[in-house]
Amino acid sequence: MLRVMRTDRSRRADLAPPVGSDRSAHGPELHLASRAAWLRAAVLGANDGLISTASLVVGVAAASNDRTAVLVAGIAGLTAGALSMAAGEYVSVSSQRDVELSDLARERAELAASPAAERDELMRIYQDRGLSPALSAQVADELSAREDVAEVHARDELGINPEALANPVQASAVSALSFALGAVLPILVAAVAGASVRVVMVMALTLVGLAGLGWLSARIGGSQPGRSVARVVVGGVLALVVSLLIGRLTGSVV
Repeated sequence: MLRVMRTDRSRRADLAPPVGSDRSAHGPELHLASRAAWLRAAVLGANDGLISTASLVVGVAAASNDRTAVLVAGIAGLTAGALSMAAGEYVSVSSQRDVELSDLARERAELAASPAAERDELMRIYQDRGLSPALSAQVADELSAREDVAEVHARDELGINPEALANPVQASAVSALSFALGAVLPILVAAVAGASVRVVMVMALTLVGLAGLGWLSARIGGSQPGRSVARVVVGGVLALVVSLLIGRLTGSVV
């Protein structure tokens, strides 16, 4: 049976709980894997919006003191970036959903054609997870007798939750909105800051915003905030410095 590997699942490593945390003293365990898709779309969208728009604003501001040119560039970057994020996420998640639906349809067909073979496959899955052969056979028999046996195979064999399939419209909307929210900050700073401090203020507040996003994603995902903050801030510094240098060079040449 073909198992489909999904790249989004590899990104859940950052959602592990902090090392040394003791959740047993605080009631039921909190599982955060269900937040992975939302967290990825929202944080990546805001992060991309903030870095790309700030880099664009810094580059133009370093080349020219014209406030109008800087604002036009920033607003154009916000609009184009949000639409691009929405379209890209819609296509990506739609492809993922198509794969999931195809896998589910194939599994239902196999259950109808060879229920005994599918039951044996369930038994082997549970044996691989550590159950004894006798208990694996008992569990497989009981689950195979259920009306929702196709959902059992979807979860245990394919790793798909039929009740939580990928939603391309939702993903594209979240990505576009979060990108726009991230892009607003450097545009507002460029609009109110004077020409002499515009570049410095945009860069400084962008790094503050990136640090906040890193901290927020760590808090929501249950990971260590220091590593998350350092990751986004270092990437932001590199992007802003490169844009600044290109703007200075372009402005001096022109």
